[in-house]
Amino acid sequence: MTGARRTALLLDLDGTLLDTAPDMAGALNRLRLEEGRAELPFATVRPHVSSGAAALVRLGFGAPPPADFERLRLRFLALYAEALSGGTRLFPGCEALLTTLEGERIPWGIVTNKPGYLTRPLLATLGLLARAGCVVAGDTVAERKPHPLPLLHAATLIGRAPAACVYVGDHERDIVAGRAAGMHTVAVRYGYLADGEDPAAWRPDAIVGAPGELLAFLAPAGGA
Repeated sequence: MTGARRTALLLDLDGTLLDTAPDMAGALNRLRLEEGRAELPFATVRPHVSSGAAALVRLGFGAPPPADFERLRLRFLALYAEALSGGTRLFPGCEALLTTLEGERIPWGIVTNKPGYLTRPLLATLGLLARAGCVVAGDTVAERKPHPLPLLHAATLIGRAPAACVYVGDHERDIVAGRAAGMHTVAVRYGYLADGEDPAAWRPDAIVGAPGELLAFLAPAGGA
């Protein structure tokens, strides 16, 4: 399975395709300042970005009562929505990867747990929305990763069997979802890994250190 070549690429968003940490950390620190707390160092926040808004609020505020936690979570999302793309960029090598895929007519798409009202404007601002063969956000279908349903839906949207797809992510839930969907799973080392975290423990089919390495798993439909 590891040596097989596939004909479509599906990518997680935060920590895999886009480096969203500057804007996510900025929103969390603006919220901390509003709440009378000091900013957290960027290096402290970055490893938690792929875990989403709730995890970032827990990082910033511990375990407040449920009502207060929800207030903080909604305020964090509002602050983030106000500044989605100030510092967010494609990871180095991702633009070259996408350009190559498009030149070889290999479809690519995004499957993320980020809600659609944040995902689509962000992708549009960066000029990626119209390029993606599909965008499956955290609220597109009834389940979120690690459930395989979002990945299966993405495969349907791009017209590929799940077994013909490579799914790439920087978090264990990405690999769990991809495996359950019957896709070839690849973990990236350049994403938001915590110190000492080893993606090999997630049991992906492969691990890469740079986006360009993903091309080794792909071929145009009908290609060798």
